[in-house]
Amino acid sequence: MSTYSLLADTLVVVHLLFVVFVVAGAWLTLRWSWVPWIHLPAAFWGAFVEFSGRICPLTPLENELRTLAGQSGYQGSFVEQYLLPILYPAELTRELQIILGVGVIVVNVAAYAVIWRRRQARRG
Repeated sequence: MSTYSLLADTLVVVHLLFVVFVVAGAWLTLRWSWVPWIHLPAAFWGAFVEFSGRICPLTPLENELRTLAGQSGYQGSFVEQYLLPILYPAELTRELQIILGVGVIVVNVAAYAVIWRRRQARRG
């Protein structure tokens, strides 16, 4: 395995962890009160990428690393390549991207609402 291949594989893991953090990172606020300072911009970025139909900058970087490793890159986004085959059998459509973006927002608004209520209950 070449260094570039290892870097590309590592980048996939980092990208996946970032996606998980975007979706569920609000819950870390229960443990660390400083998390929203990092999580909220990440969640906004994740929703923006989905709503705008853009490809995350990590995807072309991974493809470039794979090319440098002598492998072929892939077409589309990280979500299309790695997440949708796990979650959905169909190809990524614009409508599905919007649903994913709305899902990011709904999950995080609900999480922060629960966290806020818990903190208010402790104070009062």
